[in-house]
Amino acid sequence: MKKLPIDDHYIRQTLLELLAIPSPVGFTDEVVHYVCGKLSEIGVPFELTRRGAIRATIKGETDRPACAVVAHVDTLGANVRHIKPNGRLSLLPIGTWSSRFAEGARVTLFTDDHAYRGTILPLMASGHAFNTQVDDQPVNWEQVELRIDEFADTDEDLRRLGVNVGDFVAIDPQPEITSSGYISSRHLDDKAGVAALLAACKSIVESGIALPVYFHPMFTVTEEVGFGASAILDERISEMIGIDIAIPGTGQNSRERGVTLAIADSSGPFDYHLTRKLLHLCEEHNIDHQRDVFPYYFSDSAAALRAGYDIRHALIGFGADSSHGWERTHLSSLTAIAELMTLYAQNGPVIARDQRMLGPLEGFPHQIDIGEMEAPHQELPDPKEFL
Repeated sequence: MKKLPIDDHYIRQTLLELLAIPSPVGFTDEVVHYVCGKLSEIGVPFELTRRGAIRATIKGETDRPACAVVAHVDTLGANVRHIKPNGRLSLLPIGTWSSRFAEGARVTLFTDDHAYRGTILPLMASGHAFNTQVDDQPVNWEQVELRIDEFADTDEDLRRLGVNVGDFVAIDPQPEITSSGYISSRHLDDKAGVAALLAACKSIVESGIALPVYFHPMFTVTEEVGFGASAILDERISEMIGIDIAIPGTGQNSRERGVTLAIADSSGPFDYHLTRKLLHLCEEHNIDHQRDVFPYYFSDSAAALRAGYDIRHALIGFGADSSHGWERTHLSSLTAIAELMTLYAQNGPVIARDQRMLGPLEGFPHQIDIGEMEAPHQELPDPKEFL
């Protein structure tokens, strides 16, 4: 097993191209076509679900058990909620994100036949008109509206432009990559993870290395609304790793460099053995890493368990400051993610018994070695004391 070289330029270019494609949940077809095109360029076959989730395959010695790694191409966004008499639009957020980060965003509004540019603004957006009320207004989705860059002073003007309730609104990513390697943009969650996974696939294929089991890179389209990898697995896949953001912040152990390995999120702990295997791979191959837990977080791999799949699941992340807002990560974190995935693909199943969904106790793992543990000495109370 060896750590394979990762093409950093490929990560950068792929990420910028992904960010340029609008893909709020429910509006993901074009980004699905893009990812399928990248897989075809690499030479990795794939198949799609009805809604566009992608399961690719890099063959190994056996397809039972197989392993999978998943990232999601869908992003946050909004739908038109109400056409207002003043020629503006109220919005319903897609996914969970604060209107604080929506204020000032440049966007594209997609009607049935046209695309219009616009800006999301607070209801009181001008200090010259509202003075200090601009600073005092609440922060919530009822306090913002979309102004499109067309002649639209009334609700009838908007309807003549073809605007309807439910139209999709895609938020501009505005990416910037600095010479120091920092990447700032909206929607790094999870297009940065997608770019890292594609780079890992490229490295595996170009190396010509033989894999012990089938390796399935997967790309989902509904993670931001909680469904994730709930309809893309099959019973041959015994374990799956999610790639997503890790969250630096007060009380968190994540940072914008290296790989963050999640021990637990809001759905509970991730699989003990798979997570420890990833930790050991990082330690053995000098991949910068840290551990963290996320109490307000839900991911693709957790969605698979809720859908009823009996798999070992884990979550790794690239540190992304200001999640679901003005996100920032570092290229080194994405490179580390890709390196770890090339090692994982070479590893084989964590538990050999997982070849079967059901089986005997034989081969079922231990988490601690009971035989080597020394039981603490404990003085038992005299029963007479309770009489």
